[in-house]
Amino acid sequence: MNVLPVEMGLLLAGVLFTLGLISVLIRRNIIFMLISVEIMLNAAGLAFIVAGSRWAQADGQVMFIFILTMAAAEVSVGLALILQIYHHLKTLDSDAADKMSG
Repeated sequence: MNVLPVEMGLLLAGVLFTLGLISVLIRRNIIFMLISVEIMLNAAGLAFIVAGSRWAQADGQVMFIFILTMAAAEVSVGLALILQIYHHLKTLDSDAADKMSG
């Protein structure tokens, strides 16, 4: 069985995290920003899985389950906030959200 080196898995996680971070900084649509944060969380989970498999420990998989749980909570709260912003402003542009008052 061919096993990929740890460096390749960590490189993939780093690339995914960087793409997510760049997308959060560039995008103005709140939904795309939420998706980018999810990509960053999955990249962190991948890094935990790769590190856990390197030392043959299940700790990386346990941390990934915690990351998935946190991501699910973040999506539910984030989508509720997005719906409220859209209801009040009729747009999903993040620049329009700083014009909100009281």
